[in-house]
Amino acid sequence: MRPLWTGAIGFGLVNIPVKLFSASESSNVDLDMLDKKDHANIKYMRINEKTGKEVKWENIVKGHMVGNKYVVLDEKDFEKANAVKTKLVEINDFVDAGEINSVYYETPYYLVPEKSGVRPYALLREALLKTNKVGIASFVMRNKEHLAILRAQDDVIILNQLRFAEEIRPTKELSLPAKSTVKPAELKMAVTLINQLTGKFKIEKYKDTYSAALMKVINAKAKGKQTTSAPHLKVVHSKTKDLMEQLKASLGTKRKRAS
Repeated sequence: MRPLWTGAIGFGLVNIPVKLFSASESSNVDLDMLDKKDHANIKYMRINEKTGKEVKWENIVKGHMVGNKYVVLDEKDFEKANAVKTKLVEINDFVDAGEINSVYYETPYYLVPEKSGVRPYALLREALLKTNKVGIASFVMRNKEHLAILRAQDDVIILNQLRFAEEIRPTKELSLPAKSTVKPAELKMAVTLINQLTGKFKIEKYKDTYSAALMKVINAKAKGKQTTSAPHLKVVHSKTKDLMEQLKASLGTKRKRAS
């Protein structure tokens, strides 16, 4: 596995050289875009809008329009903007993980120490585990500043990229029901139902069943077999007066937990 970024963790005056690796991968079925007529692959080309000719990757640069002219930037220019942040995951604060709203979480990465950073890496990891805290950090990757938390889990320190506050859309434009629409008896019944279905969280119990089902359809079609259509799902808009009856019926039904 190749690292996506190399740099260091800044922990007070301690410097911990690390490599950053992706901690996730897609479970989606890999689908190619094809021409409907002959099933030939669709290719994307980088075209010069003036000449109409394809441009090779090595000849593509990045620039920003100033006035009516582009200012072209290279890697050294990006580092000049803030050389420290391009190479340092700097921990600014420590907080309880429970204080961070899940809406801010984005992408997880693994941080792995370089040889010279093994001891301080292990020290930070064990300190995070002992205090049950996470470090709030900022760093620059792919020419963009990111906010992140550093969390210890078992033997590894996980960097979880966060969204900035300004990246979260406000809810004031949404049409949402008022608290006054909830009846006390219905709330009590709903709480009872939640408690009835409450158990220990084990991520291994939950599978991407849709992708598995889609692969069955693909394999069947590859063999020329007919596949049966899934039953059409119709969204039922229940009347509010039926809500209590639905809750009672839910409590009386043994639900199969996710597996």
